[in-house]
Amino acid sequence: MEQETGLTIQDLMDYQNQLQEKYKGVWEGNHPDTAKHHLLYAVEEIGEVSAILKKRGAGAVTQDEALRAHFCEEMADVFMYLTDVLLCCGVTAKEFEAAYREKMARNLRRDFPGEHSSYLKE
Repeated sequence: MEQETGLTIQDLMDYQNQLQEKYKGVWEGNHPDTAKHHLLYAVEEIGEVSAILKKRGAGAVTQDEALRAHFCEEMADVFMYLTDVLLCCGVTAKEFEAAYREKMARNLRRDFPGEHSSYLKE
């Protein structure tokens, strides 16, 4: 696929479908029964991202080029597996985009400090 500026959710899904097709019969594929496996793989990759931040710190990611590249690669793995989960569950890019926009709009209207004031008290 030709690289463009800015990835869309549909781009992510298309790439994952292409990768799954390449390894058809080798990998377990994207269907409802494998969703939990892809989610667990995503959690594993999140652990790798967490290890970078824990051991090196976010500041190092912003300043060390090699570390930043490794961090981005691990984040890409997270997105790849989460995209596979969406594909396993038959969620379309349009559905996910609508849900994301709706949730973001709701979050922008919320008063998190007010809602969680009991937890924020010392």
